[in-house]
Amino acid sequence: MISMYALRRDVCEVGRRIYERGYVAANDGNISARMSEDRVLCTPTGVSKGFLTEDMLAICDLEGTQVAGSMKISSEVRMHLEIYRMRPDIHAVVHAHPPTATGFAVAGIELTQCVLPEVILSLGGIPLAQYGKPGGDDIVEPMKPLIAQYDAILMANHGVVTLGKHVMDAHFKLETVEHFAKIALTAHQLGQVKTLSAGDVQDLVSIRSRYGISDRPGCDMKATLPQQQTAETAATDGRSGRDTGKVESGSQDLVTRITQEVLRQLQS
Repeated sequence: MISMYALRRDVCEVGRRIYERGYVAANDGNISARMSEDRVLCTPTGVSKGFLTEDMLAICDLEGTQVAGSMKISSEVRMHLEIYRMRPDIHAVVHAHPPTATGFAVAGIELTQCVLPEVILSLGGIPLAQYGKPGGDDIVEPMKPLIAQYDAILMANHGVVTLGKHVMDAHFKLETVEHFAKIALTAHQLGQVKTLSAGDVQDLVSIRSRYGISDRPGCDMKATLPQQQTAETAATDGRSGRDTGKVESGSQDLVTRITQEVLRQLQS
């Protein structure tokens, strides 16, 4: 059993990491850790995750009532508490806004493609939950069908939430999601995303039990990234009279914005 001192230290360390990596800005994001059957350690509202100190952390019960700590807990802790109620195996939750993964969430694109062996082994896929209004119970409602099966979820027009056996586990899953998103975006920009074969995927799924995730869904063999229109196909579409200009232009603008944000993060 991890000590209270170590638990507080890990929450603050993960806060520092996600801030330094640009996964959150200003006072965004929140982190929590299950302390016992009915107590949860959580980050306060209105504080940058990069500058947390152990005395800032608060404690609440599974109903959201704050029982310790001088600083007020975030209203989004309700999302964390619902996850703990639904998943007794989960002991930590991290919510952040990593730019590339959040870009996919804003674009309405799931990260469930069978592309990277490491992602298939550890997460299977990262599905997209529909938008839920922050600050209340609405935020978690669209996620409920996914929480039971997945350890990482994209939140439409919001960000990413990851679930772990401990705080660092949830953090590492967040890193995996953002890393996958960057690779998927790069491959899409290069014009070709090759997925693994059904046989390769089955081989990976068959060894997932070593990681204790044999009961989790795998990747989606049918999932693909939206095709990027090339100059040649655009010309062909124009000759055939297909009205694709507005859709493709909007899609390309989105990809450009996401790419610029990724480059900014890499250069910072």
